Amino acid sequence: MRVVLIGPPSRRERLRAQLPDGIHVVAEAASLGAARSSASSADAYLLAASAGDDPLVESLTPREIQVLELVADGLPNKAIAATLGVSDETVKFHLGSIFGKLGASNRTDAVRRALRRQLIPL
Repeated sequence: MRVVLIGPPSRRERLRAQLPDGIHVVAEAASLGAARSSASSADAYLLAASAGDDPLVESLTPREIQVLELVADGLPNKAIAATLGVSDETVKFHLGSIFGKLGASNRTDAVRRALRRQLIPL
């Protein structure tokens, strides 16, 4: 899997040391915006969390981040599906995955947690 590490240099260094075999770092960046512009070939983005953050069990995929950004924009599932060219069921699947990865109980909680971790822009 190809990943981009996001966060301050010291935290990225610690995270890099903990990565299992099979994970290849294709880029590193201070923010999600910078990560997106630097590595379009990434399968996932890994946020180097601070000590006060609950670690993500699994990182969000680029498509999950797209869905989450559209949720943050206030779009309902049908509009998200139309924007991305997928079915409503696919959007529901992505949202379930996002909720699980972020430990969120609903859409608002997922957006709040993602903003706090700087996974999506304001």
